[in-house]
Amino acid sequence: MRFADNTKTMPNSDRTLAKLFYMSRVLVATSLLLARASATGEAKDSQRTIQCKTQTVAVSCYWTRGRLAVANGNPSYRLWRIGTDRLFGIYSGPNVFDHQSESKYALDNEAPELPSNVEDALWRSVKGAWLNVVYADFEVCPLNQKPEAMQAVCIESAKNITIKNDH
Repeated sequence: MRFADNTKTMPNSDRTLAKLFYMSRVLVATSLLLARASATGEAKDSQRTIQCKTQTVAVSCYWTRGRLAVANGNPSYRLWRIGTDRLFGIYSGPNVFDHQSESKYALDNEAPELPSNVEDALWRSVKGAWLNVVYADFEVCPLNQKPEAMQAVCIESAKNITIKNDH
């Protein structure tokens, strides 16, 4: 409405040019906002507060098929790499894993931050004391190298999720 009021006295060709100029400014502003959201990761997973795939671990991240479940002990969240005897302990990310002794991260091994789709799958229609078991293709980032023991990893993302309630 404001735009039409400003152009009432203009000839048709000038009004068309004014409208095109206005629309191009809106398009540029929208493009900048979308680019900023992509660069900051807001469009990817806006609920995540602790980064998993940082520059220090990004090179070693990989996809694997696995089963995520909650178990008794530390770390509580464990990922079994299907087809192997390998068991991963889940943490929120490298910054947390490297600073576990700090009080704000002390319980990360019992309740790590996960991608929102994995968190939703674990809690969907839970009955009883145990969470669901989640099968998926997980993108994991190793946080240490322990070939003969439970290796610490964080989960960056997951796809092809299947939920099973074993309990």
